[in-house]
Amino acid sequence: MSDPSEAADPTAAVAEGEEPGTAAPATPARKRPRPGERRVQILQTLAAMLEQPGAERITTAALAARLDVSEAALYRHFASKAQMFEGLIEFIESSVFTLVNQITEREASGAAQAQKIAAMLLQFGEKNPGMTRVMVGDALVFEHERLIARMNQFFDRVESQLRQSLRAAAEAAGSPTPTVDANALSSAITSLIVGRLQRYARSGFKRLPTELLEPALARLTS
Repeated sequence: MSDPSEAADPTAAVAEGEEPGTAAPATPARKRPRPGERRVQILQTLAAMLEQPGAERITTAALAARLDVSEAALYRHFASKAQMFEGLIEFIESSVFTLVNQITEREASGAAQAQKIAAMLLQFGEKNPGMTRVMVGDALVFEHERLIARMNQFFDRVESQLRQSLRAAAEAAGSPTPTVDANALSSAITSLIVGRLQRYARSGFKRLPTELLEPALARLTS
């Protein structure tokens, strides 16, 4: 960005071919984002703000200030702050379960599926710290209770997929009780995922959720 003190002198000589006194071309007005683009910008900014220390509760006033718009401008795209958080949750759901489907389609082994699903979830949280605060509910404490219920359902879906993969693994290994085995292991792995994400968020993103992950998952699924 140019230093304002370096602005051109209006008395400076004009370029060859220009008539003295010719007005300079007007500076183009800043292009306004399209409605869909603005929605994405709002959600990206909210997620970025959640990465900051002490950002468990973010006001619409602070969000509007960060975006350099009015609060009314936010409400033209989202009816409430709860809807903004729902937008983040939808992104989490879409991203994670698209990857879950890819893992289950590409990996034949049920045990390997479970390991890769767990690793993917923790890697997703590690790369998206603001989203981690949403996933573990820290950012939703002062928001509408339906948001926390939705994140609980998210982890229920994760556990259900783990259970399905682990049941297949137990059957392949000849277990006499594949359902019991799968229920126990899927619950343990889901608890591991949630616990590591919580520790990551509550340590100020210092304790990485993927540290020493491979031996822990190998021990659980062996």
